[in-house]
Amino acid sequence: MPGLSCQRPQSPERHADVLRNISIYEARGEYCAWPDIARTASGDLIVAFCRSEEHLGPDGQILLSRSTDNGATWQSPEVIFNTAIDDRESGLTPLSDGGILGHFWSTFHTPESYAALGPGSYEIPVLARWVRRVQVPAYLAAKDSQGAWCALTTDGGKSWSKPVPGKDAIHGGIHLKNGSILVASYREYGDSVAVSISDAPSVSWRRTAIVPSPHPESISFGEPHVLQLESGRVIMMIRATARPYDDQDPQCVLWETYSDNNGESWAKPFATSLWGFPPHLFLLSDGRVLCSYGYRRPPYGIRACVSEDGLTWGTKDEVILRDDAPNADLGYPSSIELAPGVVLTVFYQPDVPAGTVQRMKPPDPCRVKPGILGAVWKVGEKVAK
Repeated sequence: MPGLSCQRPQSPERHADVLRNISIYEARGEYCAWPDIARTASGDLIVAFCRSEEHLGPDGQILLSRSTDNGATWQSPEVIFNTAIDDRESGLTPLSDGGILGHFWSTFHTPESYAALGPGSYEIPVLARWVRRVQVPAYLAAKDSQGAWCALTTDGGKSWSKPVPGKDAIHGGIHLKNGSILVASYREYGDSVAVSISDAPSVSWRRTAIVPSPHPESISFGEPHVLQLESGRVIMMIRATARPYDDQDPQCVLWETYSDNNGESWAKPFATSLWGFPPHLFLLSDGRVLCSYGYRRPPYGIRACVSEDGLTWGTKDEVILRDDAPNADLGYPSSIELAPGVVLTVFYQPDVPAGTVQRMKPPDPCRVKPGILGAVWKVGEKVAK
């Protein structure tokens, strides 16, 4: 493809120094996915995620699990967002005053949307049951619930304000140094990423920029994440989805852009050498930037990379956190520092022994479905200049 170099460079595969693997929440027959993690003002860790029957089931709801001992143990989750339709994604934006803004996305499925799924997506009896579910009066009456919602917690996720229309943010946004809240969204703008800013959690959003795919004929942009550096620069990492859809396409590298004026305008996006998706960015205590992402081709699992400046990424700095998943139904990692140089990365994948075989076309309803897992690992020391 002219102007686009997306073939992932070959590099030695290096495993991270993983101290321990943890389970945050798993339950037989429940499909749990798309987690996000944040630290509350009191020091608790909270993880928000979706629980459903399957990836495209009609009955998702958003749960929150809490750790009061820096990730050593986790409480049973509580439901924090639940409409009559499919509440499937969540993001957490920590605010400078200690509050946390939650972002939720609800999908209204229809018989037509299920009929449009490709052959072998799900077993026929499963689809038939879902079609009946999305035609019951309570489901139909909740059609207006589709879309993006925001809610605010001021007590570390124990209670939430009444949801109001907002912007989708799969891993949350950022509270800028100038006091504004910035999110990068993708669901409402086709194949592009939209940047929106709000002056307060409960007021309207102002769209400041659109970041389009430079090659819309072959890749679409989606599921971005943003981070503000100490310098004030805002960086954005973006998932590239191949056309036609293929999770293992060489084009599925992460793309990046940045803004030096608080999100009002953005540099031309450029392809990184990191293959995987979607991205999560985190500013380490030593000033470096950590990006974590799912790896949906053999060996399936979770990877991460550290950058000195948040713009320069090299596969020599990439590490493997997990490479034992049975299939590509995994990822969406989110990371946080437990102590200087010690990171907890949470993600979703089936918690099964390496080498386990699971039928996925269509998915076996009796298989071990994905749970919310985590890896506690040590980041390599910063090299002195």
